[in-house]
Amino acid sequence: MRGLVAACLLAGVLLSGCATVGQQAPTGSTTLSGKLSVRVDATTTTPARSESGNFELKGSPEAGQLNLSSPLGTVIAQARWAGQRAWLATSQGETAYPDLDTLTQEMLGERLPVAALFDWLRGRPWPGAASRATDGGFEQLGWSIDLARFSDGWVAARRAQAPAVLVRARVDPS
Repeated sequence: MRGLVAACLLAGVLLSGCATVGQQAPTGSTTLSGKLSVRVDATTTTPARSESGNFELKGSPEAGQLNLSSPLGTVIAQARWAGQRAWLATSQGETAYPDLDTLTQEMLGERLPVAALFDWLRGRPWPGAASRATDGGFEQLGWSIDLARFSDGWVAARRAQAPAVLVRARVDPS
């Protein structure tokens, strides 16, 4: 589950088995939901990880939350962030982090570009960094974003740098 939580924060990217939601997303913010799967390749010190579940992403890169749920709808984990602070709530309790990057570093062993997720799930590059168009998508921040099935709601983000990470999301229609 640690791999899914952290990767969901990329894609995702992340995350409360029976924890309650204590904060609402800012007014006028975005809400995206759907299904998410994450695969992180093995390294010399960690085994491969693969997880899947439902997600609901609310807010913006500056303030928001990401809920992960089981296929039956039970919230497994919730990540919240505002300014330079982030919190991860699970059935084991809540942990505070100085920022989302640190949260993903702790959970996955590396930092993930959470701010870019809001744009990537909409099929466009994040305006905060340079990007390069490719056949069927674009590259940004060391990730290849595949939009070949975007008309069906699918987005895939792949990072080749070790450990390789593949995040696939099917975003529900608005």
